[in-house]
Amino acid sequence: MAKIKDAEVRKPQAPRTHVPAKTGGVGMVRAVVFEIGQIFELVAHVVRSAIRFPRGYWADTRDEMYSLLRLCIVPAAFAMIGYGFLVTTFGVGLLLLLGAPNRMGGFWVMADIRELSVFITSMTVAGVIGTSITADIGARRVREELDALQVLGIDHIRLLVLPRVVATSLATVLVQVFNVFVGTVLGLLGVMWLGNTSSGSYMDSMIHNLHTADLWGSLVKTLIIGFLIGVVCSHKGLTAGGGPEGVGRAVNQAVVICFAMVWIVNFFFNATMQGLNPDLQNIR
Repeated sequence: MAKIKDAEVRKPQAPRTHVPAKTGGVGMVRAVVFEIGQIFELVAHVVRSAIRFPRGYWADTRDEMYSLLRLCIVPAAFAMIGYGFLVTTFGVGLLLLLGAPNRMGGFWVMADIRELSVFITSMTVAGVIGTSITADIGARRVREELDALQVLGIDHIRLLVLPRVVATSLATVLVQVFNVFVGTVLGLLGVMWLGNTSSGSYMDSMIHNLHTADLWGSLVKTLIIGFLIGVVCSHKGLTAGGGPEGVGRAVNQAVVICFAMVWIVNFFFNATMQGLNPDLQNIR
């Protein structure tokens, strides 16, 4: 009997998934604050586990990255081609009206590297990778697999969440690099076909307007967004309940939150970058 009581005391505790009741505006605010606190708690758990024990999860991370890139790279390419064609047409038409089609390279640095490619990458990752993460972890939660792992004394955050968060962060950066390349080629083709301008003038304008801060800022921004997408979608999967309907609801909520988060992070990051680097605001 003593051994049974001792095992019950040492049994891992289930994560706190209870949300305060929503009674009016105050209850809704409390629920939002409570969920934000849970997300920060998950972030702390993931970061602490990754730093204190830096081995043992990279093989799973590699496999997750391969799966995520295989799912995401084609939708990202098609989205970039579609939106990039529209932006290229608008930019070339505007510069033709101003009599400066040879400045398309500088315009494309601002439109593609800083904004469009980041937006396309983030939305694609949230819509494709984020939903798969939430659905997979949510299904495990509904089938009580996570409870079984806790009973066995296995840290399900390290086993299931940490590799997905790291893989999503790195995969987002890789997709961003690919989208920047696709966007640059689109701008080159657009200015040659629509603007009747040589490729040399396009590349010369791009090189003169491209700053180092544009490149590393774009990668850091997508790294942050990818990390937040992985954390938010994992949190929604961990707190899913109510059977398959609850999992679907969690997926929908995760996508909406990630889409809103992309806009917020993009706005504040760009404002900070341009405030610290005033030269980014000039087109030479």
